[in-house]
Amino acid sequence: MISNNSFLYIFKILAELGRDLLFFPLWWYSVGLINFIKSLLSFLNNQQKSLALFVWIKNIFKPMYGQADWQGMLISFFIRIIQIIFRSIVMLAALLIALVLLVLWLIFPPFVIYQIIFQLL
Repeated sequence: MISNNSFLYIFKILAELGRDLLFFPLWWYSVGLINFIKSLLSFLNNQQKSLALFVWIKNIFKPMYGQADWQGMLISFFIRIIQIIFRSIVMLAALLIALVLLVLWLIFPPFVIYQIIFQLL
């Protein structure tokens, strides 16, 4: 009896493994891709929040530390311009990293299949 159950379980395991291998590309390019894009958007949103880029842009013409004289406003304006430039560069780098990761996600399965075929031939 033990051997009959063993063969049944082995067959079920192999059937599930075959099903998973067949449906893997479908999952990778549908549900997996959507989840990956959501995580990339969450990463970019968190990056923007940590940089507070929109806050710097919104307050570009407000004087820093409440100094309302023209010297304080001029210094505040140029400091904020420099901050916006550097923070925009960091945000652009985060965006480029997200785009590179997305492209890698899309080309990874065909690349792996190509490498497997290349090694077999």
